[in-house]
Amino acid sequence: MNRPRTTVTLTADLVIVTIRAGQLCVLTVERGNEPFAGRTALPGGFLRGRESLDETAARELGEETGLDAEALHLQQVGVYSAPERDPRTPRVITCAYLAIAPHLPSPRAGSDARAASWLPVTEARRLKLAFDHNQILDDAVELARDQLQFRTIAPAFCRREFTIAELREVYEVVWGVNLDKPNFHRKVTDAPGFLAPTGRKRPTGNGRPAALYRAGHATALVPPMMRPTGSAF
Repeated sequence: MNRPRTTVTLTADLVIVTIRAGQLCVLTVERGNEPFAGRTALPGGFLRGRESLDETAARELGEETGLDAEALHLQQVGVYSAPERDPRTPRVITCAYLAIAPHLPSPRAGSDARAASWLPVTEARRLKLAFDHNQILDDAVELARDQLQFRTIAPAFCRREFTIAELREVYEVVWGVNLDKPNFHRKVTDAPGFLAPTGRKRPTGNGRPAALYRAGHATALVPPMMRPTGSAF
């Protein structure tokens, strides 16, 4: 029996998140072409020639936003293959990538993007993003939040020397919760290799100087820094 053939096209989409002005932000573009011209979307595009999907993701990031993928650690979020997720061809299957990184520059639009900007995640979620990018964003931010439970990446969002309060703010911004101060202090200072005391202190607004720390040598948190249940998005 002859079965109808379905043309399948592959794309890569990117969720790049960072902290800007005390908010968790995601990199977005304004689409310049149909479908969804003028709609906010995640950066991404079609696989070309002999590219791998990893290479497609890196190229599209540079073309649409000017950011360099080599400075980021991209990891796969998932594959999205709903039959009508993209109206351009019968089947467009995308692989979504996540990177969470500090101190990222302002993007500049290029390729088929009219504009590129950092949007607070809460604001981006209120929009009707192009394609199924709302679902991809939700999944990727959940993965980013999980990263802080197991990896020692939070200190990178602080200054070279930082207080426990400044580190706690990173977790609170990404997780969307208020953390218990004494409990957080105990967990991060007890985690082997997570923080390194500098022996110095910094004045604070309450009159008591706060101890300063640097990032330690560990790359994984043992035990994990489990986030509270019921955190807001």
